[in-house]
Amino acid sequence: MKIPRRVSVWVLLVLFLTVGLTFCQNTAEQSFNKGAQYGAEGKFKEAKEEFEKALKVDPSYESAKRFLILIEDVNEKKIQTNTAVTFFKGATYALKGQWAEAIAEHNKAIEIEPRYAMLYISRGNAYAHKGQYDQAISDFTKAIEVNPRLAMAYIDRGLVYMEQLGNKKKACSDWKRACELGECHYYTIAKRKGDCE
Repeated sequence: MKIPRRVSVWVLLVLFLTVGLTFCQNTAEQSFNKGAQYGAEGKFKEAKEEFEKALKVDPSYESAKRFLILIEDVNEKKIQTNTAVTFFKGATYALKGQWAEAIAEHNKAIEIEPRYAMLYISRGNAYAHKGQYDQAISDFTKAIEVNPRLAMAYIDRGLVYMEQLGNKKKACSDWKRACELGECHYYTIAKRKGDCE
């Protein structure tokens, strides 16, 4: 049976795009993981380069954006170097799905620097992955108390409310606040789906 030339060209194009997108995603993920490892070793310059590589491949890679903020905060002396190293050690555990170890490292970082909101967000995400949603909500709320202008805390708390607890009203409230702070992605999608007014 002869395959029409047009069909075979489309099949090859789809195959090429699929392989290319898969390769790009793996490359972004590999760069991100390498960056987290560098951060755990205190090699922030190298970590920054890897996170930037990940974002060149996938500009929507949210974790790479967040970790770049942390490195920027180290450079601007908003957070101590040893706190950041401990944070990144926790992140490397999280990347392996070792949630208890990730939480333990984040606990150490919070002991050093209890007024740094991103530590609570990261620990909250570890709790959420571990299925401890009340602790996750508590950490996101603490992050908001520490820095009420940090949109990612509202986004992540909203995700737990919506996806894990089925509380659309609280999720929409959080995402609306995140939108007021300039991060409208989740609120826009929820409105489009009819989950938020």
